[in-house]
Amino acid sequence: MPRFSVIVPVYQVEDYLAECLDSVLAQSCPDFELIAVDDRSPDGCGELLDRAAAEDDRITVLHLPENVGLGLARNAGLAVATGDYVLFLDSDDTLTPGLLQHVDERLRAGADPDILVYDYARTYWDGRVVRSSSAAVFTRPGPDVFTLDERPDLLDLLMVVWNKAYRRDFVEQQGLTFPAGYYEDTPWTFPALLAAGRITLLDEVGLHYRQRREGGNILATASRKHFDIFGQYRLVFAFLDGRPDLAHWRPVIYARMLDHLTTIVTKPGRIPPGDRREFFRRAAEHCAPLRPAGYRPPAGAAGLRTELLSHGRYLAFQGLRGLAKARRGVARRPR
Repeated sequence: MPRFSVIVPVYQVEDYLAECLDSVLAQSCPDFELIAVDDRSPDGCGELLDRAAAEDDRITVLHLPENVGLGLARNAGLAVATGDYVLFLDSDDTLTPGLLQHVDERLRAGADPDILVYDYARTYWDGRVVRSSSAAVFTRPGPDVFTLDERPDLLDLLMVVWNKAYRRDFVEQQGLTFPAGYYEDTPWTFPALLAAGRITLLDEVGLHYRQRREGGNILATASRKHFDIFGQYRLVFAFLDGRPDLAHWRPVIYARMLDHLTTIVTKPGRIPPGDRREFFRRAAEHCAPLRPAGYRPPAGAAGLRTELLSHGRYLAFQGLRGLAKARRGVARRPR
C-alpha cells in the first residue's frame, strides 16, 4: 500500500501533460502511485499516458470509454486508489518539488489527521508566479491539528479539491464522491472540511495553478452550464440536513454560497447575457428554502448585492453595479 495516491484526470492537455506527470514522478518521496484517468481525450494524451506507464510502474492508466467530465473522472481514479492519502492534481497543473515529502512529514507529526491543506501559486504565461491571496491563513497562530470550529478562517481559502491531502479511509467513511457538472469541487470540499475531526496546514506552495493566456478554463466560458451551481449547493445542504451536529454552520455556508453565486453572475463571460434574468429567478427559487432562520446579511454594498441576488432583483442589482461603476469613474477623474 503506497503512502499517497495522486489522481490526475486528463482531457485535451497534450501540451502540458508531460510537465504535469514529471512533477509527480520527480518527487523526492517515492512512496506513491499516480493514477491517470484518460477522460476520452480527443488528442494524443491517451498514447502519452500509455508510454509513460510502460516506463514507470508507479503509473496506472485508466481509459474511460466516453467523456464523463472532471468530477466523474476523479471518481474513477478514486475507485482504484490504494494509498493512505489521496491528492488530486489537474493535468495542466504541477506539484512543487519535494511536496510529497513535506506532506508526509507534516502528517506524521500530526498523527495522520483527516485532511492536510497546502497553499498554491498561480503561474502565468509571462513567467510570473503569484502566491494565493489567502496565504496569511497558513501563518496565523493556532494549534497544529484542529477542527474547523477552531479555525473557521479555513473557509476563506478557495474551495478547491486540489490543495489538500485526504486520508483515504476518511473519504470512504464520509462517502465523499464528485458529482457531474460544473463546480464539482463544491459538494466535496465543504462536506470534507465540515466533517473532518482533525485538520492540519502546511505553510508551503504545493501546487502551481496554470493560468493560460486563452482558453483552458471552462469556468471562464459563457455557458448555461454555470447553472449547475444550484444543484451543487443543494448537495452541500443535503449533507448538512443529515448532520444535525453541524447545523451551526448553515448560516456560514449560506453566506459563502451567496458570495459564490454573486461572483458567477458578475464575472464577465460566464452567464450568457440572454440568460442573466433567468439566473436571478433561479437564484431566488434556490435560496428561499435554504435561507437560515434569522439570517442577517453582511453590512455594506457586498451584503446588499447578495440580498438582491437571493431575492431575484435583477434590475436593482444591475442598477447598484452601474452606480458603483460611476462612482469609481468619478474617483479616478483628475481634480
